[in-house]
Amino acid sequence: MIRRLVALAAAAALVAQVGLSGCAGGAEQDVVTVLGPWTGSEEVAFRRVLDDFQATTGFTARYEGTRAQNQVLRGDLQQGAPPDVAVLSNPAELARYAHSGELRPLDTVLGAEATTAYSPQWLRLQRLGTGSVYAVAVKADLKSMVWYDPRVVARPEPSTWDELVSTSRALTAAGRTPWCLGMGAPPNSGFPGTDWVEDILLHTAGPRAYRDWAAGGLAWTDPAVRAAWQRWGDLVLPPGAVRGGAAAALLTTFADAGQAMVADPPGCAMDHLGSFAINGYADARRDGGSARPDTDFDFFPFPGAGDRGPSEVAADLAGMFRDTPGARALMAYLASERGQRVWPSDGTTFSVHQRLVDQDLYRTDVGRRIARTLARGAELCFDASDLMPSAMSSAFYQAVLEYLAHPDRLDTLLAELDRVRAGVDPRHWLDLPCGTT
Repeated sequence: MIRRLVALAAAAALVAQVGLSGCAGGAEQDVVTVLGPWTGSEEVAFRRVLDDFQATTGFTARYEGTRAQNQVLRGDLQQGAPPDVAVLSNPAELARYAHSGELRPLDTVLGAEATTAYSPQWLRLQRLGTGSVYAVAVKADLKSMVWYDPRVVARPEPSTWDELVSTSRALTAAGRTPWCLGMGAPPNSGFPGTDWVEDILLHTAGPRAYRDWAAGGLAWTDPAVRAAWQRWGDLVLPPGAVRGGAAAALLTTFADAGQAMVADPPGCAMDHLGSFAINGYADARRDGGSARPDTDFDFFPFPGAGDRGPSEVAADLAGMFRDTPGARALMAYLASERGQRVWPSDGTTFSVHQRLVDQDLYRTDVGRRIARTLARGAELCFDASDLMPSAMSSAFYQAVLEYLAHPDRLDTLLAELDRVRAGVDPRHWLDLPCGTT
């Protein structure tokens, strides 16, 4: 009984902190339903967050994890039974729910910390193109990065596109395989290819063109967009450029492809994946133990990113679909310093809460550099395929798979993508700033 009273007192304190009325009361009100994208080890990690939430507030979180969370959420909404809180990686989807009134605003839910501890760019993202806050970034990923094996890629690392191409060709000439590449990621197979095209377009055509393209204002047949695809093909399609060739990339998951980089001996030298890949590398075995960041693998900014220019980022965003005391308490907790530090305490997951950067949370140079860029980077551009309406992003995923299989069909693929763009309801595009543009 005493333990229950202490838990309820903690919940009341959290509610008071963010200016809410009401607290847990009754068995049903004590339960918060959560839908999210995490399964396997990621689900285990997120459940630690929810366990701390329960210990802090007294509310119980009932979590459902699925890679098809967008489809599940649509079905739940159609049946009139949405979860209290849902986590999506596509801000455009959340923006649609905000405009339809199904997603609830958080202005009276989140305390001052939610606006003072996050950079202006993350605050703009969490407003989803509206005047109110509708989302909380549960965790984030840096995308504009190239992982590499320090035993194979000599320093200084490539800092321009031409240097990256030269490094790739030199490795091939020396009998090494420069690139790890795997397209498998159900239900979003193809996303590693979209990341490539996005990064190249951002750092060759610039933030303005990238923003227009992500918002549906730049045609897929535009020369700048076509050039980005062509550059990617020039890098990964030549014989010997990719482990197993393009055909193998189509049949390999991105996780399996990346682990070859930290295998002994290495099967490939470089991998273009977001910061989430650190988990897979660290799980790989090397010399009888786990592969170690800073020693067995490292990263350099994608040419044109880092201190020299904008970085592409992504995030998993929580939104509130039912306005209940438990849902309010969970959203306030997820935005708080305490809620933001539980998952990143493993050193391989990253928060955008600025106060956590200088704490002893990220214990490797790799981790600190990623965390610093995510939380404090001034030139951040959100993953374009995640900003696009679902019909457009799905077509994009499929197109990169077809391009790897049939690169001679590029012009046809781009024309097909532009037809999809033209058929999307203009209200479903989300226009967010890219860097300072």
